[in-house]
Amino acid sequence: MRESTPPPLARARLDRDGVGRGPADRGERFDADVDARVLLLHDGRALLTEQVDGVSPVLDLRPPADVAAALAEAGLAPASLRCYLGRALDDEGATTAGSPIEAWVVDAEAAALIEPEEARWVGLRQAAPMLSDRDSGLFTQAVAIANWHRSSSFCPRCGAPTVPIESGWSRRCTNDGGQVFPRTDAAVIVLVTDADDRVLLGSNAMWQSNRFSLLAGFVEPGESLESAVVREIGEEAGLEVVDVEYVASQPWPFPASLMLGFTARAVSPEAAAAVTPDGEEILELRWFSRDELTVALPEVGVPGRTSIAGWLLEQWYGVPIESSPVGWGA
Repeated sequence: MRESTPPPLARARLDRDGVGRGPADRGERFDADVDARVLLLHDGRALLTEQVDGVSPVLDLRPPADVAAALAEAGLAPASLRCYLGRALDDEGATTAGSPIEAWVVDAEAAALIEPEEARWVGLRQAAPMLSDRDSGLFTQAVAIANWHRSSSFCPRCGAPTVPIESGWSRRCTNDGGQVFPRTDAAVIVLVTDADDRVLLGSNAMWQSNRFSLLAGFVEPGESLESAVVREIGEEAGLEVVDVEYVASQPWPFPASLMLGFTARAVSPEAAAAVTPDGEEILELRWFSRDELTVALPEVGVPGRTSIAGWLLEQWYGVPIESSPVGWGA
């Protein structure tokens, strides 16, 4: 596999400053800090700077006082969620090294007031390939934590409401005082090859028939990552694999996964020839050589570059896959 940069959503240039989340007055100090900046998030989309031909957009990070004043002047509610993301490591754009950064989740009315140009509110899958390491990491982190808060309004133990604490990195049950922490679901995604170095791609039942990707699945309780690889490929393709090797990982906050990329090899040519889709999750399986994939690409959709599936596939392919549709697949 060719050398490459890290998977797209694994990039980051930020001190998460976990110790700094705890002080009770952290929010007040943030609001008063002239170097503080806010990442604005609405419906999973972040505010980017105005796009100019030949210049990549960046996150439009704004001083908290400016955002708060604009909302207050319009009589609008403040952010529904504030989460401390950490401190900038470098001078970049609107931040200097050490600048604290928060994510603020705003509703549709506030978003329209802050920036009425709809095209500047962009989703992570679309924006990540354009953004710097710092901005990609910030955006990924903000989406992941916002998604967790959206699904964690009630205590899993007793059903009572929960409220954010620790700068957005925990929630407390209003009934028993217990804490609820963000969860991440581990999933393996596997580039399987055979003795001829062909790659195995599958078409999921939820996709259009011409879409193909690597095989993947969630890690079950009490299961190792390597065992999950063997099990998932066996379940989805009826194929025994060997030489399971970890490659890289990246978060996939749609809503809360950590994708762990592996390679594996079919145990024998006979086993490779006998692959069979499970008929439920996977409807079609195909082996591709590099030349065969090149010929098929005008008609066959493969994962976009934001996904680790697309990243792993390009490592095997050897060059960027320009005709890949963007914005789907993990």
